[in-house]
Amino acid sequence: MNYVQKINETLLSKFDSNYSALDLFAGCGGLSLGFEAANFETIGYEMEQSAVDTYNKNLNGLCITKKLTVNTNYQQPIDIIIGGPPCQPFSVGGQQKGIDDERNGFPVFIDAVKQLKPKLWLFENVRGMLYSNKLYFEQIIEELSGENYVIDYQLLNAVNFGVPQNRERLFVIGHYGGFHFPKLESHKVTANEAIGDLIDTVNDENKILTPSMDNYVAKYEKASHCVNPRDLYLHKPARTLTCRNIAAPTGDMQRVKLKDGRRRRLSVREAARLQSFPDWFEFNGTETQQFYQIGNAVPPLLAWHLAGSIKKYLEQKSYPVSNKIQQRKTPTFQMSLL
Repeated sequence: MNYVQKINETLLSKFDSNYSALDLFAGCGGLSLGFEAANFETIGYEMEQSAVDTYNKNLNGLCITKKLTVNTNYQQPIDIIIGGPPCQPFSVGGQQKGIDDERNGFPVFIDAVKQLKPKLWLFENVRGMLYSNKLYFEQIIEELSGENYVIDYQLLNAVNFGVPQNRERLFVIGHYGGFHFPKLESHKVTANEAIGDLIDTVNDENKILTPSMDNYVAKYEKASHCVNPRDLYLHKPARTLTCRNIAAPTGDMQRVKLKDGRRRRLSVREAARLQSFPDWFEFNGTETQQFYQIGNAVPPLLAWHLAGSIKKYLEQKSYPVSNKIQQRKTPTFQMSLL
């Protein structure tokens, strides 16, 4: 099975779920998609409407449009809490304001854990939390440890889990003992395996770099002491996709080289494949909103690996099957290539 077949088939949601997951700051559903494929029911909360619409178009679970606060009341019973509290407060691009940033979602996440007392919780964030924001990270761990959880964390690179992209993120998991992170895969999927069939298709001439843009990129790379052009090299995985480098024509933009020598920016579908979104997964909103949904997401294939390990943990702990989430939707999936 090649890479495209794998994401199109493996990441289909299963409908006989035994366990439920609450996805906070769900975005377009990258985490939830991986968990649904591993047989979890999901319910999401997200404040950006275009991302909510994407989630509800593609997933079996329901995503609710809501800005979460420490006063949010979660009434549905769940087994686990997952989520990606906004990473901008802790990222270089977000100026690393950390705890003082109004976008900081950790108080909300901690409150949800204390309120619902899940069997396991997981959050994802940028690796900078372990460095420039280490003191605040330790405060978060101390706060959550008070709920009697064993807490483990690792920096995981998506490229080691079948995703054709070098993307290192921090994953922190609270459990009651016995959880093990998923095993790494030996084969690293290349950009060619992911989007080789799309490279020479030009659906939007506006994405072709003009001579002035090429000149701008060259100046940027020279100023950045870049040894090799930062084009997409098909024989190896892509560099990290971010909202900025896929949504805007910046000096750092993700770009491919055509057979005729011209270069162009990535399409939405190419970016989606490099993040391991299936071809049947359709994005709502403007093109910029779609790129932001992709750039902010946890790669669904990595989420699927994590969900598999979490399911094994829940089963080995002999936890009873929980009450089902009541807001379940009737699934409708259509295969399409955008």
